[in-house]
Amino acid sequence: MSSVDKIANAVVRQEVSPRGGGVEICLDDWGYPHHKMTAYQNYLGGGMLGKVCSDCTVVDYKEIECLNGLSVMLKTYYHKMTNSFYDDDEWASASYEQNQNRNVSAY
Repeated sequence: MSSVDKIANAVVRQEVSPRGGGVEICLDDWGYPHHKMTAYQNYLGGGMLGKVCSDCTVVDYKEIECLNGLSVMLKTYYHKMTNSFYDDDEWASASYEQNQNRNVSAY
């Protein structure tokens, strides 16, 4: 099973819109039962979404190599969903790398 399929099968909550949202996965399949990880994105205004961020219920997850890698995969997975709304829009068609250079919030 590909990593994208594994992530898709682990989704427990998802809200994707042109104005932001997020996706949450269960980490049971990665050896962390009863823990979850999220990727989320805020709306900056003017049709632009902010940087995709992540969070996790595992303390110091960014220090754990497999969870840090999963965080990047989950953020990329979520970015692909939000990037599909408007194929010809200059803001929405930004690559993941371009998107990650944006602010998290407009405030």
